[in-house]
Amino acid sequence: MTVMVQEVKPAIINNSLLQRSRSLQGISFIGLSLPAAMLVAAVLIIPFSWLVWLSLFDATGNLSTENYVRLLRPAYVESFLTTFKVAGLVTAICVLLGYPVAYLLSQLPQRAAQILMVFVILPFWTSVLVRTYAWLVLLQRQGIINQWLLSSGLISEPLPLVHNMTGTVIGMVHVMLPFLILPLYASMKAIDPVLLRAAANCGASPAQAFRQVFLPLSLSGLSAGIALTFVLCLGFYLTPALLGGGRVAMWSTQIADMVAKFANWGAASALSVVLLIVTGAILGGVNRFMRVSNAWGGKP
Repeated sequence: MTVMVQEVKPAIINNSLLQRSRSLQGISFIGLSLPAAMLVAAVLIIPFSWLVWLSLFDATGNLSTENYVRLLRPAYVESFLTTFKVAGLVTAICVLLGYPVAYLLSQLPQRAAQILMVFVILPFWTSVLVRTYAWLVLLQRQGIINQWLLSSGLISEPLPLVHNMTGTVIGMVHVMLPFLILPLYASMKAIDPVLLRAAANCGASPAQAFRQVFLPLSLSGLSAGIALTFVLCLGFYLTPALLGGGRVAMWSTQIADMVAKFANWGAASALSVVLLIVTGAILGGVNRFMRVSNAWGGKP
């Protein structure tokens, strides 16, 4: 009986020490994360709260929902749909172009992949404004592309490649493509090649091994790249404003017009709040999809 009591006392002491250690770790974690939390509050929560506050006042300074009711007008609904149309189209083209590139990079030897990766990262070394103006020069009616098509006899008159949806999509794809390739390449590179060889040993053809093994394992990186590209397209301003020529009305350009031309901060804030909420909902949906895909084996 005495031996049992002596054995229980050290166990109680160990449990109390373990709980105290956990409490100290929790306090240390809070202390370490407090600067980051303050930074997030300073750059995200406070500005968003300020936007919500401004959106609740009309032009006369009275508390009202006028700015949100305004968004139900046909012009705003059409620009909202145009924003998602452009974002979806750019994201789809980036997937079609970026997936083969990322797959090629993941299958090449390390040194060759690093050399080719430089060409993927190279656009980041140039300003978006410079790249957009370069496309403006290339796509205009007297630009290089139209002149080449005319001289080769493929067309009889210059094509309208700029100041419309076509030019906007081309310029945005050029800017957004690396944002899809990089996370996708990281996900593909983490896939063990032994799994593909095992599928081949089990009788699967290369196409079957890719479809049943490689593609599901790359879904996490593909989902991250799609979400990043789509969300960036929703709020992208510079390229649609220059290559769209004012004819491609996206919410980002409307927000800028509300502030610069009309000085209507309430309407601009309402547009920004709705766009932020929609973006957050999209990110939440993608996060849920990634959890489901990971549960079904989509995680390397």
